[in-house]
Amino acid sequence: MPALTSAVLARSDWTDRMQAHAERADALTAGRRRRAARAESHPVDDFLYTYYSYKPSLLRRWHPGRDVGLADAADAPHIAWRWYRVDRDAVIADAEAFLTEKVPLVRAIRGILSSTLGRTGSYGCFGLHEWAMVYRDGDTRHPVPLRLGADGTDAVVEAHDLRCTHIDAFRFFTSEATPLNRFSPTRETQAQTEQPGCLHAGMDLYKWAVKLGPLVPGELLLDAFILARDIRELDMRASPYDLSDWGYSPVAIETPAGKAHYVAAQRAFTERAQPIRAALLATIG
Repeated sequence: MPALTSAVLARSDWTDRMQAHAERADALTAGRRRRAARAESHPVDDFLYTYYSYKPSLLRRWHPGRDVGLADAADAPHIAWRWYRVDRDAVIADAEAFLTEKVPLVRAIRGILSSTLGRTGSYGCFGLHEWAMVYRDGDTRHPVPLRLGADGTDAVVEAHDLRCTHIDAFRFFTSEATPLNRFSPTRETQAQTEQPGCLHAGMDLYKWAVKLGPLVPGELLLDAFILARDIRELDMRASPYDLSDWGYSPVAIETPAGKAHYVAAQRAFTERAQPIRAALLATIG
């Protein structure tokens, strides 16, 4: 039998939260929507929409979260959404049905979140994954010039110990850079190699929040999105690309000062990410 609703929000409460969520989401995605209407792109901000392939409209959809019902909700949009049911007089996410159908996905997410949550962060990669993605390659991943040029970029890679632990960064390394990495992360070993100091692991919390759908409160989804947006900015500022024309000053990780700046930011992001990671894990138990 489905579990009884743990909490029920009065109509005035859930309508206020839903409206506040929509306004917050609209403010966060305004730039992307404006650029899309003009067929324009942005080398930093558009990443979260193109790499993860989630549209701004998805961020606008508010869920109350697992075991939270909506009272007096006959006209709530949730009634027409998948994974919702009526529990007594309230509309609520059908967590049991969702978790039953999504067993492999939920198992994988749980493994990654729980192992990363309990692991000590590593802070010695200095964001060199973006450098390794263009190492000894005539093409760049973004239509932006390299700050140190191709030869200077290659020299930075060769002067450092590559320590990337994230499969979705490592898989984009050039063929020349791949054997230089200390680790060989794979999809199968992701739960064993993921660590909380990794910028990509922090950005991926947004992906996990989306994939867990109705179990995740809308406010938590937007918190994960904001974290991912902020992390991506550091990711690109520390990259080999010259983004000065876009208003971004570089974090020159090839220098001691740049490394110190990067590590301090990494640690701050870890502190922000771990509560979100724990909250997401709590939605699936």
